[in-house]
Amino acid sequence: MSGTILLWLVASTTVFVGANAVLKTYAVQGGAFLLLGALALFCLGNWLMVQVMRGGGLGVAISLSAIFQLLAITAMAMVVFGERPTPVQLAGMALGVVAVALIAWPSGGGS
Repeated sequence: MSGTILLWLVASTTVFVGANAVLKTYAVQGGAFLLLGALALFCLGNWLMVQVMRGGGLGVAISLSAIFQLLAITAMAMVVFGERPTPVQLAGMALGVVAVALIAWPSGGGS
């Protein structure tokens, strides 16, 4: 994966984390502006993901994005909102990291 694709992926993950934080706030407090803000951030995040897809392909891009978001949003949920995943949920996240590492692992075959 090139550095440019990684930067696009980090940018999209950051935007998606922000979008989910705003959406969580909307779920607790309500307010149309919060909902519209979350939707705008999700649109921006998806546009950024298109850049990742162009460089890395759909399957790898979505797999990487899913695990990046899973980890980032879980960290935010724990730190900001005080949520605590169960040990089974944490194990599932660890398996997801292993799965995506295998998907993104350089094949060296040139295919």
